[in-house]
Amino acid sequence: MNGDGVMTRRIVTGLAAAILGLGIATAAQASGGGTVGERHWSFQGIFGTYDRAALRRGLQVFQGSCASCHGLKYIAFRNLQDVGFTEGEVKAIAVDYTIADGPDDAGDMFERDGKPSDRFPSPFANENAARASNGGALPPDLSLIVKARADGANYLYGLLTGYHDEAPKGVELMEGMYYNDAFSGNQIAMPPPLFADGVDYEDGTEATVEQMAADVTTFLAWAASPEMETRKRLGIKVILFLLVLSGLLYAVKRKVWADVH
Repeated sequence: MNGDGVMTRRIVTGLAAAILGLGIATAAQASGGGTVGERHWSFQGIFGTYDRAALRRGLQVFQGSCASCHGLKYIAFRNLQDVGFTEGEVKAIAVDYTIADGPDDAGDMFERDGKPSDRFPSPFANENAARASNGGALPPDLSLIVKARADGANYLYGLLTGYHDEAPKGVELMEGMYYNDAFSGNQIAMPPPLFADGVDYEDGTEATVEQMAADVTTFLAWAASPEMETRKRLGIKVILFLLVLSGLLYAVKRKVWADVH
């Protein structure tokens, strides 16, 4: 495909996303009895953007409460610079991770500190190791979790805040399961990942479960669509261009037909 074709596809995609963003605003309901409510997100709508403060806090929640079980394999540390992290901050974040690399000159694999060009690693060496550490369940990679279902942001927020200490009267939980309002069937194997004051926010925000859930949802929404803001800006520019072009064409049409008559 040539460059014009690629640009045309990007423009069409941007316009479609803008139109959908304006039109989709319905309450979500998960299959199998799980239900979630609707919440306003800063990244919704044609003019929506990611809340930079929420992204920073969301990264803290991901690292403190999610990264021990879940990976983020499609996001490189340097991508964080696109949303306000400095080069020094990115290097400091990356170096805290251990990356499997190799082979070296001797043909052996080795481990090293992370670099900005590396992607967030999985906490497990392979799927079998992940299942063995989680009672047979495979923790999903969270890179595209918000895109994995319709109304993903509201669903994820509902899932993270939908745990109950006890199941409702008349509901019998299977062994090792937890009751959750949003999860399909209302029984989930994952223990509640968030607890009040589970992280110490750098900006002093109170770390309630609801706040942490909102912040990590924003962060994972960005991870699923890091190009969203660029795409929306392109869509707005195209719409403005088409409006101006339509006005010019209308003026030319009036001029031409005025001369004819």
